[in-house]
Amino acid sequence: MIRTPSQKGVADAAQKIADILPPTPLLPIEIGGVQCWVKAENLQPVGAFKIRGGWHRLSAMSADERASGVVAVSSGNHAQGVAWAARKLGIKATIVMPRDAPQVKLDNTRALGADIVLYDRPGEDRDEVAAKLIASQGGTLVHAFGDPWVIEGQGSAGIEITHQLGREPSAILACCGGGGLAAGLGLACPDAKIYAVEPVGWDMVGQALASGKIVQARTDAPKTICDALQPTATKQLNLDLLVGRAQPGVTVTDEEVREAQRWAFANLRMVIEPGGAAALAAALAAKVPLDDATVIMITGGNADPAAFAQTLSAA
Repeated sequence: MIRTPSQKGVADAAQKIADILPPTPLLPIEIGGVQCWVKAENLQPVGAFKIRGGWHRLSAMSADERASGVVAVSSGNHAQGVAWAARKLGIKATIVMPRDAPQVKLDNTRALGADIVLYDRPGEDRDEVAAKLIASQGGTLVHAFGDPWVIEGQGSAGIEITHQLGREPSAILACCGGGGLAAGLGLACPDAKIYAVEPVGWDMVGQALASGKIVQARTDAPKTICDALQPTATKQLNLDLLVGRAQPGVTVTDEEVREAQRWAFANLRMVIEPGGAAALAAALAAKVPLDDATVIMITGGNADPAAFAQTLSAA
């Protein structure tokens, strides 16, 4: 039987995560004269929200599944979330990662005890690499955004937000790659507007929502500094959950992302990686209306030190 992500599943994930991790801060900020909020998921133990989905998925596995290990595909943050959960649960983890992933993400994933298999991006299909690994060595695939448990786990952030805010937010701006976080937040906060913010040229969720079907990234898609937000397509599961829930797609440029990184460093004293700053970039660029119950997701802080320093120095 195929599992369908549900609001109850998100609530269960939130309780499981509350049992092992404190809530991340919900901080008041002012943009354009409007006070709104940021959810600082960059302060998670692995520096990103992905720990939520990793923990919910792996902790739900049977003893037999745990014994055979897990395989995941990731540019780095999901890798660390899965590796963290696997180490805590005593599960062998193999992560398929792009050769051009930031070194800090590769190093952190290895430090958590996971084995890494590298692939070339572009050129190789990471899902095919993972499938071959599972065929040869066994294991359970823990998909970065198309797994029902992962979606529910990511949505647990919405439960935290509602408790911290004292009400359901009016809108949530979510950095978006494949749509796992946006889909989970939509389940957690059914009355909130969900804005999926993607890099220009990599708005695979936005294009899928506009056309009503899965859209593949162009082979000549532009380069982006948002390494965490570059899936070649969303999944049907995510699209089904987001249709009628997510607002029209919002895209941000690399320079808008860099400006958001600089703004967060100056105003929040935070280091945010490019992909983790996309939602904040959309807010600062006035691409989404804000009010006092709007929450902006800061999703990751695993910035490459040299690239981050260059971004700051270019201000």
